[in-house]
Amino acid sequence: MSQILERIDSPEDLRRLDLKDLKTLCAEVREYMVGCCATNPGHLGASLGAVELAVALQYIYNTPTDKVVWDVGHQAYAHKIITGRREAFKYKRLKGGISGFPKMAESVYDAFGVGHSSTSISAALGMATAASLNGTSEKVVAVIGDGAMTGGMAFEALNNAGAMKSDILVILNDNHISIDKGRGALHEYLLKLSTSRAYNKLKNRIWHDIDSNWFRRWVQKAVFSTKSFLSKGDSSLFESFGFRYFGPIDGNNLDEVVDTLHDLRRIGGPKLLHVITKKGKGYKPAEDDPEVWHAPGTFDPVTGNRIKSKTSAPAKYQDVFGHTLTELARANEKIVGVTPAMASGCGMNIMMHEFPQRTFDVGIAEQHAVTFSAGLAAAGHLPVCNIYSSFMQRAYDSVIHDIALQGLKVIMCLDRAGLVGEDGATHHGAFDLSAFRPIPGLAIASPLNELELRNLLYSATTPLYNTPIIIRYPRGNGEGVQWEGEEFSNLPFGKGQKLHDGKDVAVLSLGPIGNMAADAVAMAAGQGIDALHYDMRFLKPLDEDIMRDVCAKCTRIITVEDGVSKGGLYDAVLEWVAGCEKKISVKSFGLPDKFVEHGSIKELREECGLTCEKIFQTICK
Repeated sequence: MSQILERIDSPEDLRRLDLKDLKTLCAEVREYMVGCCATNPGHLGASLGAVELAVALQYIYNTPTDKVVWDVGHQAYAHKIITGRREAFKYKRLKGGISGFPKMAESVYDAFGVGHSSTSISAALGMATAASLNGTSEKVVAVIGDGAMTGGMAFEALNNAGAMKSDILVILNDNHISIDKGRGALHEYLLKLSTSRAYNKLKNRIWHDIDSNWFRRWVQKAVFSTKSFLSKGDSSLFESFGFRYFGPIDGNNLDEVVDTLHDLRRIGGPKLLHVITKKGKGYKPAEDDPEVWHAPGTFDPVTGNRIKSKTSAPAKYQDVFGHTLTELARANEKIVGVTPAMASGCGMNIMMHEFPQRTFDVGIAEQHAVTFSAGLAAAGHLPVCNIYSSFMQRAYDSVIHDIALQGLKVIMCLDRAGLVGEDGATHHGAFDLSAFRPIPGLAIASPLNELELRNLLYSATTPLYNTPIIIRYPRGNGEGVQWEGEEFSNLPFGKGQKLHDGKDVAVLSLGPIGNMAADAVAMAAGQGIDALHYDMRFLKPLDEDIMRDVCAKCTRIITVEDGVSKGGLYDAVLEWVAGCEKKISVKSFGLPDKFVEHGSIKELREECGLTCEKIFQTICK
């Protein structure tokens, strides 16, 4: 264990250190973080860049009385390590271990739970307003990454906080990249602001050439007061929201960060501090390739060589999506791709490479991505909008109001549907089926395997599918079914397929989880039980021919889905059989009515009872 870090069990311990020891602590936190993440992977790059910021915040602010709200949590690993979770950090994201994101139930130092982007300023404003209402003096800080600042919610909060003149500090942690490379007007604005030669030349001379701390602070304030002139008025964006703008400062220079926070803590009203950090700071492989090292998987901490599985695995669903979409785009110039800052994660980067003018990364702005797609559709294009399932929750109104209500043909592909594993409750795609099923005029489909995903995408681009549609599929590898180079085949709209004939019990499954159900049906057949198994393929419209066949043959139905049972396939089947004269019982296999925490997919399925063995046992009963 490192010399200083092993003595830090809380921020109170950290505040007893001098600046020299704080710098040593930063180096030790980085080394510890790299060592832990080498064997137990996580979001490494952004957190490496934010070490000095995390340490300085705990040094200057009296947490947990003062509140620090981190945005997303990708940058908060150092925060976790120095707030009493040093040993627990070794087991982050593992079942039973701590979360990979700040979580209120986990620590008093986690002022607000996060996982989705752009929430920090709104939450911090609520806390600052509560302090004012209560007549208390605690300070509130929101730490938001430059990528998260592209979310509309962040601007709504800035607008509100500036108008209310709330005592709040927003720290814009600017590392010029979120997960993929930064895009958009705000990114260019921040880049211009952070590279103002006149301002940075004077600022750097102050920090490096003036030895006296008090005199340096006095000159610093003078520089801040004239920054708009030196940077040609570029700070006016944030000042137009009613915020006093400070910076940019070097977020990896601990002296500069500590001195600046010390001064800003005593200034009231809405303030924004622009901090420049380097993603991957202090670990050369992460500095050299920040996109890969955002979440690198396991690696050798000495060499930086990433450890890859020696066994060949089937293609990932995201890659099937990306290659298929690109192939379709070659044949149809009306096809355009849209993603909210997840181009590499969802596979949209494949089309982006070949058709950069027809592929749009709109930043972390899911609501905008959906309505932007609706506008493209209204103008005669065929947009394919790819959003992670849990992030699509943020665009719910846009799907209803801007797509479904107007009957605009937009193909919405929901990646990471169902359980996603170690990212936990904030990221599981648990609610998409039940959330979107009630919307009129919206089709919802899920493929059984890679080939079906390819053919669903193709079918959705043809005139045979004349409605907006959601196609959802899970994170990770497919089933190993040959798909690449296969001829496209039309899948009938709203129709499923029979996988196994029988009459003793019916199994109705939706999506790739149906392969596990098929194994259970095969096991039951070995016991002399003939189960009728249908892959529904569509949740909406529900295949009525299948339902009539099932209700004619069976009095017992089992539904299997990788989403919450309430409101999904289970409820759709219940609604159907409620209209049958025959008495039919329905048993559900899906996600429970609770937030499922983090762990491996296998562990979480065991916890939820969503396993082949459980389905087999139920068939046999």
